[in-house]
Amino acid sequence: MNLKTNCIGILLLLIPLFSEAQQAENQNAFPVQLTIANGTIEGEFDIKTNIQSFKGIPFAQPPVGDLRWKAPQPVTNWNSVKQTKKFGPRAIQSNVFGDMGFRSDGMSEDCLYLNVWSPAKSANEKLPVLVYFYGGGFAAGDGSESRYDGENMAKKGIVTLTVNYRLGIWGFFAHPELTKESPNHASGNYGLLDQNAALKWVQANISKFGGDPKRVTIAGESAGSIAVSAQMASPLSKGLIAGAIGESGGSIFPTLAPVPLAEAEKTGLEYAQKIGATSLKNLREMSTLELYQKSLGSSLGVFKTTIDGYFLTKTLPETFETKQQAMIPLLLGWNSEEMTYRALTAGKDISNETYIQKVKELYGKKADEVLKLYPTGTLEVTEQSATDLSGDRFIAYSTWKWFDLHRKNSTQPVYRYYYTHPRPEMRDNSLEAGLAGGVIKKNSNTPKAPIPKGAVHSAEIEYAMGNLAGNKDYAWTESDYAVSETMLNYFANFIKTGNPNGDKLPVWPMAKNEEKPEIMIIDLTSKSIRAENDARYLFLDKEYSKK
Repeated sequence: MNLKTNCIGILLLLIPLFSEAQQAENQNAFPVQLTIANGTIEGEFDIKTNIQSFKGIPFAQPPVGDLRWKAPQPVTNWNSVKQTKKFGPRAIQSNVFGDMGFRSDGMSEDCLYLNVWSPAKSANEKLPVLVYFYGGGFAAGDGSESRYDGENMAKKGIVTLTVNYRLGIWGFFAHPELTKESPNHASGNYGLLDQNAALKWVQANISKFGGDPKRVTIAGESAGSIAVSAQMASPLSKGLIAGAIGESGGSIFPTLAPVPLAEAEKTGLEYAQKIGATSLKNLREMSTLELYQKSLGSSLGVFKTTIDGYFLTKTLPETFETKQQAMIPLLLGWNSEEMTYRALTAGKDISNETYIQKVKELYGKKADEVLKLYPTGTLEVTEQSATDLSGDRFIAYSTWKWFDLHRKNSTQPVYRYYYTHPRPEMRDNSLEAGLAGGVIKKNSNTPKAPIPKGAVHSAEIEYAMGNLAGNKDYAWTESDYAVSETMLNYFANFIKTGNPNGDKLPVWPMAKNEEKPEIMIIDLTSKSIRAENDARYLFLDKEYSKK
């Protein structure tokens, strides 16, 4: 099974239920103004939360017209007061996933905006800063989503930002003509360069919000986590960050890893010819609608990040092995059910026979070795093994590899978690959880979703950011809020000090460079244990290192 079928094709089975929440006026807030590098902005101060928020701040020029497929350009200064009380437009994207509730001001190629929540009473506080990158396979997502809302992290004493970046063909399209016109002799990676531009904006402006530019931690989930690992590896960004948090995903094969520039250019050239564009001029002359319609259904996994010699100079393993990554504390981990076993069985039920047959198809002569690591047994045992193998191939291995590279090639503290708390039942009986953390509407053709065996992909986001109440799909319980408080405090402590430990939390030891490093199990009863399953990742490491 290749990456497209293992990691992306399954996600396309989700029936999207996008809800675009209106940006309601806050009756508990009054206007506040702040002068930043480009001009004065007006946000809001909430008297109930004591948090200032500024939404929809432009951090680069709109990447439209001749700036389509160019590195983000500095914002033009403004003279009047710019209103920043509502989220800006989100990047152009199709309905891909079923768990994204947007509060954005529509959708546009003009999408390079960020949002800030600050608890500071003055600009002199030098508070720690969190910059969060959303997930969505580099094809969907937005900084306005309720699950990423920065208010509750800000209540912990952290200036919190969410950042938009370009997606799909707009964010990751490479082409020989683009490389030729670039002063950096590079193309693609525009979405990652957008994130870098936002980090530069933070360095220039965050002190005005009471933040400390020397204490910036970046974080993200899934594609956001993959982006965090790429920013750590980039010579352009590594000096802009003081810490990193990765939730499920590293930019390492087979998970949305960067490809050589020549390969990406070839893909882009062939794609342009396929949609009738004989030149870059033709491509830039296409309207948003025309380009959207012609690229519809092709953005997931077609346009990849690239080793462009500018943003990325090597693969991530090569960068880390030569100790050229950002030397910063790292906290990362993944969930206990990153992917259902149905990713292996093309959506069908499983038996020992079908599972063994699939393993033989995938691993040939090494099937017996795989079956020792992911064994058969009772139906429950076999389902669990198939679930583990699916999740490891999808995203857990790449996260483990990132972890392994940094602990072996830096002297910085590394903390690893394994998130196991399953979400509760859904409030609406007409809905059920999708295959990769999404939400699907039941109908007569909807296959019955298997009962979750743990925490599915993306399930931890609301817990980590303290945003359970913002997700109305699930019937949250006291236990869920208790888990959220634990995870939120671990993250907040790490953002503040580079160490997740603090009062009343179970002790989370650093993961040392040893055979069975410590790992924190995050659940209702969180505890540190010695890693039990690393033999699986060592096996996969041998397999994928040949690629």
